[in-house]
Amino acid sequence: MGTAENKQLVSAFFARFDENDSAGALALMTDDATWWIAGKPGAPGVHGLLTKAQLTQLFEGMFALFERGMRMTVKSMIAEDDKVAVEVESDGPLKDGRVYQNDYHLAITVRDGAISAVREYLDTYYVASLFYPAG
Repeated sequence: MGTAENKQLVSAFFARFDENDSAGALALMTDDATWWIAGKPGAPGVHGLLTKAQLTQLFEGMFALFERGMRMTVKSMIAEDDKVAVEVESDGPLKDGRVYQNDYHLAITVRDGAISAVREYLDTYYVASLFYPAG
């Protein structure tokens, strides 16, 4: 696949979030895909390297928190060879009435027409304060 096709794949992946379709998003990933999330050991929340099986559990739990999905708006994207760098904003009403909004930068690797690796950088403090409040 060329860079244009890789960018289309990444756009399609984030479109699945709008549809609250975790299975559809995961289907765009290789069976051996990995997803690394920024964060330090001992910090609250999910971080570190996840397998696709672990990511499946994370996505299912995460998607269940939202009223009707989470809009993932791609702000910018560049691609070279098998790599796609993407800047994304999220916005989604939670079932408990709060709203989740975050900013991300993701470095994505594509292999054989599917996403094979992701490195996710986001506001980890915001995630911890919203989903893992102290005490």
